[in-house]
Amino acid sequence: MKRPTGQNRSLRMLLELGKSISFFLCILSLYWVMLSAFFVPGSRWQERLAACAVRVAVAGCFCFASGLLFAWRRDESREPGPSPISTLPMRLFFWCMSGMSTIFLLSWYIEEYYLPWARKS
Repeated sequence: MKRPTGQNRSLRMLLELGKSISFFLCILSLYWVMLSAFFVPGSRWQERLAACAVRVAVAGCFCFASGLLFAWRRDESREPGPSPISTLPMRLFFWCMSGMSTIFLLSWYIEEYYLPWARKS
């Protein structure tokens, strides 16, 4: 087994630093999506959905790029690394999108069907 040289150690350190920075950007982009979906006062749900679609695409790009960094292997073994879709940033993206979609649809349903009924009484 070879001992890592100074250049290999610095490349590994840069890779680890890149992973942490990209994961932080992934979390920030998902936070940006959540803010645009729920915390825009005075706008209708249809407007929020249209504005949120672009932000979801940008967050998906950040998460996929972070997933590529998490799946990248720098060792000499010829074994394939994990799929970028199965890495932590992409799992976080899928979990957040499914949770936010459920909450968004539930709040849209409550606003359209329950609040008008509650205002009448």
